[in-house]
Amino acid sequence: MALTARPNDEYAPLREGAVVRASDSDVFTADIVIVGSGMGGSTLAHALSQSGRDVLVVERGHFLPREPENSMPEEMHIHGRYKTAEPWIDARTGEPFQPGTYYWVGGNTKFYGASLPRFRREDFGEIIHHDGTSPAWPFNYDDLEPYYCEAERLFEVHGTTDEDPTEPPHSQPYPHPPLAHEPVIERFSGSLKRQGLHPFHTPNGMNLDTDEQRRASTTSDGCPSESDVKSEAENRALRPALHEKNVRLLVDSKVTRLLTSPDGRTVVAAEAVSGSRTVRIEAKQFVISAGAVNTAAILLRSSTPQHPDGLANSSGLLGRNYMVHNSTFFIAIDPRRRNTTAWQKTLGLNDWYTAGPDNEYPLGNLQMLGKLQAAMIKNARPWAPMWALKMATDRSLDIYLTTEDLPRLDNRVTVDDRHIYVRWRPNNVAPHRELVRRVTKAVRRAGYPIVLTQRMGIETNSHMCGTAVAGHDPARSVLNGQCRSHDVENLWLVDGSFFPSSAALNPALTIAANALRVAPDIASAAQ
Repeated sequence: MALTARPNDEYAPLREGAVVRASDSDVFTADIVIVGSGMGGSTLAHALSQSGRDVLVVERGHFLPREPENSMPEEMHIHGRYKTAEPWIDARTGEPFQPGTYYWVGGNTKFYGASLPRFRREDFGEIIHHDGTSPAWPFNYDDLEPYYCEAERLFEVHGTTDEDPTEPPHSQPYPHPPLAHEPVIERFSGSLKRQGLHPFHTPNGMNLDTDEQRRASTTSDGCPSESDVKSEAENRALRPALHEKNVRLLVDSKVTRLLTSPDGRTVVAAEAVSGSRTVRIEAKQFVISAGAVNTAAILLRSSTPQHPDGLANSSGLLGRNYMVHNSTFFIAIDPRRRNTTAWQKTLGLNDWYTAGPDNEYPLGNLQMLGKLQAAMIKNARPWAPMWALKMATDRSLDIYLTTEDLPRLDNRVTVDDRHIYVRWRPNNVAPHRELVRRVTKAVRRAGYPIVLTQRMGIETNSHMCGTAVAGHDPARSVLNGQCRSHDVENLWLVDGSFFPSSAALNPALTIAANALRVAPDIASAAQ
């Protein structure tokens, strides 16, 4: 099915009153306040836009401009044009680091590669790994499956269900056919098949109908998109929601803490700062979707006599079980020929995703990166001249490898009045090394003799999750199965902080599907 080409121009103007600012008032009121406009917050706003409830989305950033610099990786990766996050502190070393977190309308989805896989059916149950056990979720795949379908329609996912042996059942097909491999990737796929493996076309939210669109989108994995071809939280979920009169967006307003009733059972207001101003935001229901670290930080800083260790923290688990995946950038080089692929992120491999005959424990996922450019790897190899980096990336096949990171109590987020501290010690590392070894063997057989790898560290947190896990037992979880606080009646979380385990796949679609799942309960509670 051919797609209608999306215009490469500015967004249509939003309706008058859709966007508000702290300078407009000292007090804002709504039925439902959503803190954060990333994948969870924007999808929830979209789901609530037809509910009749007055919805206010609060975003600490503002709109990212559409400009030629969007697709210039040197602006993004060398000059830091779009970096907005303050440094966090590595609690193990005491050293600051720059997190891969972006405060713009649409959140981190402005920079992601629109990889939108479903978690596997097995990921929702208890799984034995090399370094321990990942726990079961308080709901199963079948509970979430209808909402996966809805999220795939909303984010215009391209994919197929008949190639990947681990693909879970779908009650509806993908809304669009998969993006075709370009010749270099097709050749690589053929080699993997001859080796007895099962490469597949990855589920993706890129609407690339022409070669011209592919060339224009080469840098869109890691950079913003100048056009509307990439499905992300702002363009597919939030902007359509803002067309409805009951949905508003408060920009440039950082929520710092939540205020509770005298008995501590309900949130009565959020405090936000915008420049030198402090505003109060009142609502019936409060939803936090600021990313696993910032969500935990807001609640930890909202302590009261009734909640001395942070709001909604009677379990003591708030901020704990922080997970970000074990991940490696994997670059395979054939010095004899160039890789002319424009949009490379079309192939995946899950042959070792679950335990099997030749791997006792799950190893993880292979997916292609968007085509790397010299500027994208300069920070990882600062000593290398740009001409050498360009020579390498012109001839490289670029891969991202992911292995599940298990929940650990001592991997956690803490705060003081000024800083966020992240303590993260990687675990389940042996399976990740084995995944790298097997992929190295496969790509060399495919004709790429030179392999370079870079393990991602604490600063790579685009898949962060787990700091406010959901579960049935209030003593062992922060949220219930519907992502509402066990302790606070009108507090909900819809970002990746609720994940009991990290799986080994990109979390964005699961975050979106879950927001759609819990939206009716949030709307009903706001009556």
